[in-house]
Amino acid sequence: MAPAHETAVYTHGHHDSVLRSHRWRTAANSAAYLLPRLSPGLRVLDLGCGPGTITADLAALVPQGSVTGLDASEGVLEQARAEAAGRGLRNVTFERGDVHALPYPDGSFQVVHAHQTLQHVGDPAHALREMRRVCEPGGTVAVRDADYGGMRWYPDVPGLVHWLDLYGRVARANGGAPDAGRRLHAWAREAGFTDVAVSTSTWTYATPGERSWWSGLWADRTVASGYADLATGGGHATADELSRIADAWRAWGASEDAWFTVVNGEILCRA
Repeated sequence: MAPAHETAVYTHGHHDSVLRSHRWRTAANSAAYLLPRLSPGLRVLDLGCGPGTITADLAALVPQGSVTGLDASEGVLEQARAEAAGRGLRNVTFERGDVHALPYPDGSFQVVHAHQTLQHVGDPAHALREMRRVCEPGGTVAVRDADYGGMRWYPDVPGLVHWLDLYGRVARANGGAPDAGRRLHAWAREAGFTDVAVSTSTWTYATPGERSWWSGLWADRTVASGYADLATGGGHATADELSRIADAWRAWGASEDAWFTVVNGEILCRA
């Protein structure tokens, strides 16, 4: 049997409906818990960096330091490099790699950050041990992940209940952990960390623009992304079921009363 970490595949894929969400993320709206730990000269590693919007923000916050963004997809790294170049940042580089086997010597960085990454790996504790290994003693390992089981919305559109159940089944079959947010502190202890600060924060979508954006990207993602292929290819849903779920997302987004919140777990670990 293959080791657990070899079974994990990124559930969402890199369809534009996924990257629209990723490009919206900033250090302010997705890594605020980490920002007080940053100072201008730090060496930072950003794991699962995607299209690089958070990574570029981190680079701007450590102007005398350096930031390395790492992702498993070379295609999305091209977008990240374009993002950094467009901002004129010279202290950031992007590399392809695997969080389970980081290609860096021990103690290479003073901050190691991963956002919405551990929910997609097969062995999160092993990934955290790797993050600790490449972090300088006394440095910071910072992780933030959503908890799908903690997501709440209004109004109670029946199709969205089906969406949440289906997403959980697809993600778990794919080697992931959609309830990662609540598990981060436990994984950190399993990885050997003894100094762990735990917090939570949320994303909330309630304005007309936010509702339209969030419902639209999930409607598209449900029928056209890598997740859709996994759902149908794995026998979890038919194309007609996915189409009905996409319709439910659009119906939710059209409601003037619509509100959706995503709960994120966060940990700051002393290496």
